[in-house]
Amino acid sequence: MDAILQQFFNLDIMRQAAPLVLRGLGMTLLVCAAVIPLGLTGGLLVALGSRLHSKVLRTLLAGFIDVLRALPPLVLLIAISAGLPFAGIRLSPFACVCLALFLNSSAYYGEVYRAGLDSVSHGQWEAARSTGLGALQTLAYVMVPQAVRNVLPDLVSNTVEVVKLTSLASVVALPEMLYSADMARSVTFNSSPIVLAALIYLALLWPVVRLMSRLEHRLGT
Repeated sequence: MDAILQQFFNLDIMRQAAPLVLRGLGMTLLVCAAVIPLGLTGGLLVALGSRLHSKVLRTLLAGFIDVLRALPPLVLLIAISAGLPFAGIRLSPFACVCLALFLNSSAYYGEVYRAGLDSVSHGQWEAARSTGLGALQTLAYVMVPQAVRNVLPDLVSNTVEVVKLTSLASVVALPEMLYSADMARSVTFNSSPIVLAALIYLALLWPVVRLMSRLEHRLGT
């Protein structure tokens, strides 16, 4: 039992690894700060584009959503980081991670927004237009706010998934938190840095998960 504790919960090694892991946390938060707003915006544009009268555009967007939801994010990340250089496009590891997660999250956020827009009755649109609001104003002030409210728990849930997916960045050697913890593990020959990273993820995301549960309960009642 003591050997297991020393291998996974060695406090001295955790303290030694903490500066490196916390620097990795800074990179993780930087990726999240870039990807989450881009994904939310991209998803909204995808959802709005899917409601246009152009059949060609609707078909293209449906294909975009289906492909990116079916494609594992890790495969997408490797395809971007290893495939684009053959086309003469060289991106930094940070840009590769942001692009892969942006494309992936846009597809999922787009489906969430679409469900939210579908949940708002068409009468709301007609009522807003009858007051003299233009189409863009009706979307911005009437339809989208109600849609976001109806699917807010799902948006939060997808955001939590995006944060967790940042751990894939270790594949392209971006020094985010998991990559930094693994480097500390390889130096110390001890798994305690990985446990430290897991505890930090838990401390960051557990309150958000509880908030999501409360939102679901509130909207359900």
